[in-house]
Amino acid sequence: MNNIENMDIVKRINKLKKEKNAVILAHNYQPEEIQRIADFIGDSLELCIKAEETDADIIVFCGVDFMAETAKILNENKKVLMPEIKDTECPMAHQIPPETIINAKTEHPNAKVVIYVNTLSSAKALADATCTSANADKIVNSFEEKEILFGPDQNLGYYVKKRTDKKIIGIPKDGHCYVHKKFTKEDILNMKKQHPNAEILVHPECNPEVQDLADYVVSTGGMLNHVLNSDKEEFIIGTECDMITRLNLELEKIGKTKILIPLRKDAICEPMKQITLEKIERCLIEEEYEIKLDKEIIKKAKKAIEYMLNV
Repeated sequence: MNNIENMDIVKRINKLKKEKNAVILAHNYQPEEIQRIADFIGDSLELCIKAEETDADIIVFCGVDFMAETAKILNENKKVLMPEIKDTECPMAHQIPPETIINAKTEHPNAKVVIYVNTLSSAKALADATCTSANADKIVNSFEEKEILFGPDQNLGYYVKKRTDKKIIGIPKDGHCYVHKKFTKEDILNMKKQHPNAEILVHPECNPEVQDLADYVVSTGGMLNHVLNSDKEEFIIGTECDMITRLNLELEKIGKTKILIPLRKDAICEPMKQITLEKIERCLIEEEYEIKLDKEIIKKAKKAIEYMLNV
């Protein structure tokens, strides 16, 4: 698509948004053209909050399946749409089916269940609380119980274990994000040699040895705050590559430039890349694909999400 075609479709999308009182939410891992058209960009926690606050009649969610489900849980009476549903499933979200949680609760009846927001609504409905990578340790420590069933991401579980005295029981034991599993100890060591003045920021979904070697282990929202407020000029970013797109967009807004280098150039979340401007336009015209959830699931999952938001 050339620049003129791009400008035309953006104008049509903005016109449709106004006509239908719609809002576009986009995750930090979306491509640049999607981030630029969005009304709000953010990480899981930010998008949870924005989804709850919006007064739009229609929410167009540019992300993966569990994110749109979360928006629907918090906006039961609004129409929540995804521009694409084919191949937009988050692999990690599907690693923790309800029966995994039910079995774990049977084995550990006194434990509280803290489930990452990167899960489907059916899993959230069985949790005492949800959490994000930004607040997982705070949510876990908010409970009096000493045992916490935590899942699905076990690298995030490692991050939490270092920040609590509670017993963290992983469900499932091998839950992970395939993008963040790509980062290795060697990647960190090589980057330190190539860019000795750069700070290395990695996501809590990275492997323990990667977390241990990084300068900072932070959520994508934490990365944004750190880069914008730091006096440093050079950063290695250890998460999905389009996080650098988000960082550059925010730096552009305040008239700053910094050197941002991906820890790995192949850290790409393919499900995040299925959404295009053409699909957003079609989504607004046809009002598809709509997210529909069982009312009882919504009720139970909302309770777990609201616990998190209150904490």
